[in-house]
Amino acid sequence: MDNEKLVGTGSDARIAVIPQARRDFHAALLQSLLQTDAEGVPSNADKHSTQSVKLSTGIIERLGVQRLGQRLSGQQAGSKFEELCKDYLEAVFPRLSHLRPGQWEISKGVGGRTAISQYDQYEHLAALDAASKENRHLAAALGTDYLIKPDIVILRTPETDGTINAEGALVDNEQAVHTSLRNFNSPLPILHASVSCKWTLRSDRAQNARSEALNLVRNRKGRLPHIVVVTGEPTPNRIASIALGTGDIDCVYHFALPELVDTAESLDFSDASDMLQTMIEGKRLRDISDLPLDLVI
Repeated sequence: MDNEKLVGTGSDARIAVIPQARRDFHAALLQSLLQTDAEGVPSNADKHSTQSVKLSTGIIERLGVQRLGQRLSGQQAGSKFEELCKDYLEAVFPRLSHLRPGQWEISKGVGGRTAISQYDQYEHLAALDAASKENRHLAAALGTDYLIKPDIVILRTPETDGTINAEGALVDNEQAVHTSLRNFNSPLPILHASVSCKWTLRSDRAQNARSEALNLVRNRKGRLPHIVVVTGEPTPNRIASIALGTGDIDCVYHFALPELVDTAESLDFSDASDMLQTMIEGKRLRDISDLPLDLVI
C-alpha cells in the first residue's frame, strides 16, 4: 500500500476518500487521455516546447506507467477531460454533505444557446435573448456574450418548506417569498459552481475561460456561483495567463500540482518553479484535491 495515507489505526484504518479519488482520476487519465506518442511527446505537451515536453513527461513518471497512444483531437481531448473531471467531482463532492447539506446535482453543461437560463441566477437571460431576436438594434447593442455554456455545473435544488421547517417553523406563505432557496418561490436549480475544463492552455483557451467567467459575474441576478478552471497544462507561464489576477475566476486547479512542482524542481527549471510558487502562495493555483473542499465553502 505504498504512498497511501491511512486514516485511523488497526482494524479501523482506511484510505482517505480524496486521495483515493485523485488516484482513480489519474489512472483514468493515463488509460485514455494522458499518453505519449511514438516521438515521446505526452498528449498535454506542446511538442514545440522542450520545457513543456519535459515537465509533462516528469508528471507522467510520477503518476504511473507511461502508455503509448495517439493524441486525441482538441475537441475529443477536451470532452474526455470534462468527463473525467465530472467523474472525480461525483466521487467526492457528495461525500461532503455533512459540511454542505442540500440536494446536489453534478453534470456536464447541456442545452442550446440559452442553456444558462435554466438556472435561477440567469433565468432572465432567456427573456433577454427573446427580446434581442425581435429587435435588431437591441441585438447589436447586447451581442451574444451573455450566452454561456459551462463545461461542468454543480446545482443545488431549492428546498421544500417541509425540509426548511423540519426542526421548527421557520417560514410561512407571507414572508421570505423571494429567496431562491425555497421551492415555494421557484423550482429552478441554483447554480452553485461553474467548472471550466481546459486540458491544455493556449492563449485563445485562456481568454475564452476569462470571458466566460466575467460574463457569469456580470450577468447574474443573485448569488455568484463558484467559478473555477481545471487544467492539465504543464507549462507554468501558460497557467499564469489565466491564474494571475483577480475579479473573474476564483482559482485555477491543476490536475497534478505536487507532481508538476516536484518535476520543475528536479529539472532545475528555476523560472518555472518560481512562477509556480508565486501562483500557489498567491492563492491563485491549487491541486485538484483541493477543489471539492473549496466548492463546499
